[in-house]
Amino acid sequence: MKFSIIVVCLNPGEKLNQTLDSILDQTFADYEIIVKDGKSGDGSIERMRRDRRIRFFSEEDRGIYDAMNQAVSHVQGDFVLFLNCGDKFYHNKVLEQTAAVIEREEHPENLVLYGDTYSEKSGVMISSPPKITGLVCYRNIPCHQSCFYAARLCREKPYEESYRIRADYDHFLWCRYKAGAKMVYLNMPVSAYEGGGYSESRENQKRDKEEHRQITKKYMSGAELFSCRLFMLCTLAPLRRLLAENQWSSGIYHWFKEQLYRRKLP
Repeated sequence: MKFSIIVVCLNPGEKLNQTLDSILDQTFADYEIIVKDGKSGDGSIERMRRDRRIRFFSEEDRGIYDAMNQAVSHVQGDFVLFLNCGDKFYHNKVLEQTAAVIEREEHPENLVLYGDTYSEKSGVMISSPPKITGLVCYRNIPCHQSCFYAARLCREKPYEESYRIRADYDHFLWCRYKAGAKMVYLNMPVSAYEGGGYSESRENQKRDKEEHRQITKKYMSGAELFSCRLFMLCTLAPLRRLLAENQWSSGIYHWFKEQLYRRKLP
């Protein structure tokens, strides 16, 4: 089996079926959907779509990353992608086009494939960089919902529950720095990201910064950290972040960023 699409949920309401419909609409047929429920009590599971490709598991968990690890233990596919409830594939040929890219790679068991992400919150396309450099790892990795991981990488390195916000970031950096995974840019939108999740709330911004500091220190050398921080300082990172997140300027900002990335594509 080629793909395992994991949907973790807890009282998701109608968002669960929105996400499932997006997956079931894919033109590529070789996939499974793993729905890992944390004992929902809102009736959403009773209303869940029924399909032979959906494998459902319900068990209590200690939070989102524990739930994700539980789901990975059920994976039968070669590649894993996580879609949260409310998130969707950007179009119905995402799996078909991704499978075509995988077929051209010599060592698929060591791949991380990633693409662009449409932000439903801001209404703009967020382009991913064509190459994953140290600066990209420090500054802003691709959206987790737009990344396909070789299943081996998810089994070998579970998500660390000690990180309440950035365990997926920790896993991505582990894939690059420790596992030596090959990062392949798909050059297409993969997901439509709903946004507004736990990690984006204002009260968690301080913890987010602290986890970022801990994780980058764990994987990156002192010299690399210094150069990244210097670059961020010289390029006015706080101002760029403000432009990227503001509803009036985000479209222009991400369009300009996309043009810079396109110039570097082969």
